[in-house]
Amino acid sequence: MMPLHLGPIVRWRFRVMLACSWILSIGFTCIGAEHTAPVTHAVPAAFSDMLPEFLVEPDDVYIVKNKPVTLTCRSKPATQIYFKCNGEWVHQDDHVIEHTIEPATGLPIMQVMIDITRQQVEKIFGLGDYWCQCVAWSTTGTQKSQKAYVRIAYLRKNFDEEPLGKEVALDQEVLLRCHPPEGVPVAEVEWQRNEELLDPKTDPNVFITADHHLIIKHARLADTGNYTCVAKNIVARRKSTSATVIVYVDGSWSEWSKWSVCGADCAMWRSRECTQPTPGTGGKDCQGVDLQSLNCTSEQCPQTASGAEDMALYVGMVAVALCLTLLLIVVVLVYRRRKGSLDADVADSSILTTGFQPMGVKPTKPGVWAPHRPPRSKNSHLLTIHPDLTTTTTSYQGTLRSRHDGTGKFSMTNGPLLEPLPNGSHTLHNGKLPSDPNDFMTRLSTQNYFKTLTRDSPNTSYGTFNFLGGRLTLPNTGISLLIPPEAIPRGKIYEIYLTVQKKEDLRLPLAGGQTLLGPVVSCGPPGVMLTRSVILSMDHCSDAVPENWAVRLKKQTYEGTWEDVLVMGEELVTDPYYCQLEAETCRVFTEHLGRLALVGESLSMVAAKRLKLVLFAPAYCGTLEYSIRVYCMDDTQDVFAEVMELEKQLGGRMIDEPRVLLFKDSYHNLRLSIHDMPQSQWRSKLLASYQEIPFYHIWSGSQRSLHCTFTLERLSLSTCELTGQLCVWQVEGEGQSFSLDFNIAKDNRPLDSEFLLMDNCTPALAGPSAFQIPYLIRQKICSSLDAPCPNGADWRLLAQRLKLERHMSFFASKPSPTSVILDWWEAQHFHSGNLNQLAAVMAEIGKQEAMIFLVSDGEC
Repeated sequence: MMPLHLGPIVRWRFRVMLACSWILSIGFTCIGAEHTAPVTHAVPAAFSDMLPEFLVEPDDVYIVKNKPVTLTCRSKPATQIYFKCNGEWVHQDDHVIEHTIEPATGLPIMQVMIDITRQQVEKIFGLGDYWCQCVAWSTTGTQKSQKAYVRIAYLRKNFDEEPLGKEVALDQEVLLRCHPPEGVPVAEVEWQRNEELLDPKTDPNVFITADHHLIIKHARLADTGNYTCVAKNIVARRKSTSATVIVYVDGSWSEWSKWSVCGADCAMWRSRECTQPTPGTGGKDCQGVDLQSLNCTSEQCPQTASGAEDMALYVGMVAVALCLTLLLIVVVLVYRRRKGSLDADVADSSILTTGFQPMGVKPTKPGVWAPHRPPRSKNSHLLTIHPDLTTTTTSYQGTLRSRHDGTGKFSMTNGPLLEPLPNGSHTLHNGKLPSDPNDFMTRLSTQNYFKTLTRDSPNTSYGTFNFLGGRLTLPNTGISLLIPPEAIPRGKIYEIYLTVQKKEDLRLPLAGGQTLLGPVVSCGPPGVMLTRSVILSMDHCSDAVPENWAVRLKKQTYEGTWEDVLVMGEELVTDPYYCQLEAETCRVFTEHLGRLALVGESLSMVAAKRLKLVLFAPAYCGTLEYSIRVYCMDDTQDVFAEVMELEKQLGGRMIDEPRVLLFKDSYHNLRLSIHDMPQSQWRSKLLASYQEIPFYHIWSGSQRSLHCTFTLERLSLSTCELTGQLCVWQVEGEGQSFSLDFNIAKDNRPLDSEFLLMDNCTPALAGPSAFQIPYLIRQKICSSLDAPCPNGADWRLLAQRLKLERHMSFFASKPSPTSVILDWWEAQHFHSGNLNQLAAVMAEIGKQEAMIFLVSDGEC
């Protein structure tokens, strides 16, 4: 009988030994197998062979802000329960264990709880979902619970699509669209009218679709109001901008009046009015005409002139018509002569080459932090054509200014103008005015001239251009527009403008994790006809790692909405836009002018924007309080220049050199704090240990500059030395520190101008002076390299030498690939163009036989 009793005991001890050895391997304490295993609540013999049964299993949870979540697991009969998260066992010290007994059966019940923090989940973000499950043991075996997923809850700030206002007629169906912001968990949507909740259950005339759009089945007058889409989840509640819906009643025409008597002009009239009802409260006027006329019959017409008088009238009309015809013929002949003379003069190389000496733009002294721009090469004469001084005709070049000023004075700013000489010939003027400005304007108006310009906007450059092209620049902003030769059709003169918009004045919708990567730039007039692509250059603040971003170029339509016109990496050579992203600059090739913006969407949490951090403080202080202003802005020149101008008005001085911080798309805020100040002399009036700027305020990029102020207080007016350290960092990210060490009474800090590279280039340049490469040399380079060469010594090798291989298909789609490559070179090297370096590249290609670099005076 003994073996019958020892068998189960031996099997049980064997299982305990296996369990103990396994538990020891994961770091848990276990009693040796030679002794009886301790069980807090012994399992009754009748249930010794039961597997664990879960009474409570862990459920999916969301982490809201920084609050940890608790997972719970309960089982019977269970001797041990432990959690495993993402395939790894949770340490026993992190478990909270409770033991109870089930009253009905006497079985032991064990409950285990663990806490999960936001930091634990973020560590594996992007690799997969964070999950946990519990494993329960009994004397018979083990059981696993279901997996519980732990996710970080959030709700983006910007709606993917917001409702738009509209005017609708009575009884018409109304559709208001809404796509809520991205969120976890997915946001619920409700609609409000005039801040009151709309409930489809109580108002059957409204209906909310499955994709959150609002439908008003039959518009009523009471449905007029402001409609708001509201999105909410466990994290936050967001409201869209209000959309105004106006419900109107069609107005109708009254009956036509009776026809009037026949008048002196042998016509009679009748009218009607829009009075059924009269338009009011925003209602639209009736469609159609309110007045009609009808010729009378000859019998009804009043006789007011004799036959002789009629004959005189007819003769006079014929004479006037003949005079107008002769005048038109003379105008056409004069125009053709002028046009022929202009084309002949412009085609004459002596006219073109007079201004081909590249304009020397003296680079300013680089500042402490500004990038160094190399000086022009001393040997740039290799690409210089000497002017023919024997010619009596000068070429057009020079700066462009407004053609009108506030005093009514006139300033000549446009390209070559033709003025007849006594002998009937024509000459080409270099910015000289005719004696009569009114005569000049009259002749200019006869040309094909396009004029649409916003002159009153700040940060705007404008000028007048013809087929020779030119360049517009917004100084100190990194924004420029290159108009290559032949981009404007011959015979046309365009007045073109370039301006940077204030972001706060625009409604640029940013969906999900999208962010504005640069300035919003307008160039125009929109709709102007161009025959070649112009190049718009502007700064961007992305980390320039293509695999981290989905970059889009957006354009504002005439209706005011924004649409994607290009997605980088997906563009086709036939698209009207082409974008080239360099380390800190974006260049847009396009034949369509308008308002453009560069928007990025991060593809991973390692995607980062460059922030420029700048500290300012009063130059002098006579009170106990002293404030330090910290600006956290997109690292683009236009924003930095705007902050410098603002601080100039406030009387501030820069404390330390600007710093660049990579701000990642990790949902973490930006923190700022001051340390190491002498406590016996200074104290901070900030109650908390640090200040914090929310992540979304910075990431959207829609605010021009974000800053916070540290207000310090010195304990005595005799204290003038301020020392310490100011730190700026992203939570669990990169940080920068500034050294505070200066005298607030006697400020010896360097002038701010030393930190800002002053761009003193002329805002507008037209003709040859706007380009580094002389026009004739450019033409020879294009004719030499455009034709395909069997050994590859053509435009493809030039693109390779200039490190533009990835844009080969774009260049190949153009009638002259070489000219587009040279346009890019001009756009990139306006300030630091090295013609000697370009000459060396051409020499490497082996095109000396084209005599590109040895052009003599005779050839000019």
